[in-house]
Amino acid sequence: MRDPEPTGGQSGGAAGTSALRTSIALDGDGTAIAHARHMAVAFLTRAQSEHGVRLSQRGMDLTQLVVSELVTNARKYAPGPARMDLSIDGDVVEVAVWDSDPVLPVARAADAGRVGQHGLEIVMAVSQGFSAQREEVGKRITARIGLADDTRTAGAEARPAGQDRSSI
Repeated sequence: MRDPEPTGGQSGGAAGTSALRTSIALDGDGTAIAHARHMAVAFLTRAQSEHGVRLSQRGMDLTQLVVSELVTNARKYAPGPARMDLSIDGDVVEVAVWDSDPVLPVARAADAGRVGQHGLEIVMAVSQGFSAQREEVGKRITARIGLADDTRTAGAEARPAGQDRSSI
């Protein structure tokens, strides 16, 4: 597994910065989901502190939620290798999870009585963009999450991740 150090990419981001990215191979053991979530936190924290990326607590929380859901699905439904890629471009983090199963996921109709299997619905609801595409081998699921709170909403302010609302 790779260290979650942000590395510069080629595409331009906000304020003229280049995209930051990292990747991790996800082992098939039971620790992959938690490890992916911790890696995402470390990646975003470093991007914020070392590269000045604007990051709200909501952006951090939603990224962790999406990472948990996508990695859980990859580990649950696709035997074999999996990989997670994180990249920041401007005010958005892109979470992409590749796995070896070519079957694309389908969001099920909302059903309050159904126990479980709401992960894809949740990811689609909290993401600014979502895609699922087949690859030469397997598939790649990608979600785009806003990092900073929407400042166009009255009273919404971006704050450093980890800072609670009472200290604003």
